[in-house]
Amino acid sequence: MRVTTRRVLVSAVGIVALVSAVRPAAFQAQPRAAGTPTHTSDVPSWLFPLPPPTSDRAWDTLTPIRVPRSRVALTENQLHDLFSAPDWAPGSHPRMPAIVARGRKPALYACGFCHMPDGQGRPENAQIAGLSAAYIVQQLADMKAHRRRGANTGPYVPNDYMQRVAENATDAEVAVAAAYFAALKPRQRVRVVEATRVPLMTRAMGTFRYAPGRDTESLDGRLMEVPVDFIRHEHRDPSVEYIAYVPVGSLARGRALVATSVAPGLLSCTGCHGPELRGLGLIPPLAGRSPAYLVRQLVGFRTGARAGVAGAPMGPISTALSLDDMIAVAAYAATLKP
Repeated sequence: MRVTTRRVLVSAVGIVALVSAVRPAAFQAQPRAAGTPTHTSDVPSWLFPLPPPTSDRAWDTLTPIRVPRSRVALTENQLHDLFSAPDWAPGSHPRMPAIVARGRKPALYACGFCHMPDGQGRPENAQIAGLSAAYIVQQLADMKAHRRRGANTGPYVPNDYMQRVAENATDAEVAVAAAYFAALKPRQRVRVVEATRVPLMTRAMGTFRYAPGRDTESLDGRLMEVPVDFIRHEHRDPSVEYIAYVPVGSLARGRALVATSVAPGLLSCTGCHGPELRGLGLIPPLAGRSPAYLVRQLVGFRTGARAGVAGAPMGPISTALSLDDMIAVAAYAATLKP
């Protein structure tokens, strides 16, 4: 295993904002060089970790919970209240609008619950800080019209939550939330590590977590993004950091791919997202985001799960990429500073 660190000259934050309005052909891996892993499933199961186990246990309403570098104390019940965004650092962002802080019962969850009060999100939730307000509005419209869905066939709680929000939010509420998050600055919280073997993992709702002990497993061509501290991740601590394990050689491969047309007649990543991947208008920036999130979106474009009109160019581009290519592009983008 080796840790890869790089000084980079480009920065940004966001996922490829383009998508096919026609469902492309089935996701088949492109020919790979000898000795490299191949993937033949439409949607790799490890991209969408299992939903949390159901439980009838009542959340604790009395015991205070704390996280490092915060004077705030919250209870377990508060941390699971979909209509109250847990805010460990209220001084680090502007005052949240009501729709972001509390949502609107019973139909509209607090935007800040999943995307965090500072808009940084988590691997299972988009980092929307700094995205243009117009882009955020367009994505909600696509979700409401079922032009943007999760690419997986099974349940995935973050997708289900967002679908409900999109279907119940008014235009005015969407505009207020979009303006709030667009004014925030993104932060880089992921460290990319190239590896052949990784610590043994267990599956959680939106990410992976280290299993107890010192056992390891083969990375086997996957991308595995884990919080450094899973408890703090579950407590929605905005300062928690993440490690993304990717196959050896992914970063060099990704750097080459983003600057190159992946098929005749198609633009490169930099051709749409700019030479520094900072995005233009409705085309969002790419750098510094969760690589697991980025790969999920690329798979969504390829399968047609993301089919908004503005994203039509991403259909053929994603079809020309193998899953290994997607991992490489996402890993490289994640190393860039926002």
